[in-house]
Amino acid sequence: MKSYDTVVEAINDLNKRGYTEDLNLRLHHEESFVELLEKEKFKIDETYRFEGESNPSDEDVVYAISSIDGQIKGIFTGAFGIYADNSI
Repeated sequence: MKSYDTVVEAINDLNKRGYTEDLNLRLHHEESFVELLEKEKFKIDETYRFEGESNPSDEDVVYAISSIDGQIKGIFTGAFGIYADNSI
C-alpha cells in the first residue's frame, strides 16, 4: 500500500487510479444512493489514516471503496477522534 503525507495527496492519487466518486457528497445528498448502499455490495480497498501532529482537527481517515460489481469506485473521508461524525 502507498504512503501519503497529506489527505489531498492521497485523494489526488486515488482519483488518478479510478476512485472518482465523492462518496461523502453522494451519501449526504442522494437519497437513492443511500438506499443502494448495502455493506455486502461494497469493499474497502485501501485505508489511509492521518494524525494531526499539532492540531487534533487534522486527524482524518481516507477510504478507497469499490462496489463488488466494479461499477463504483470512490473515496470516503472522515474525521476520527473527538471530531468524528457518529451519524454515518
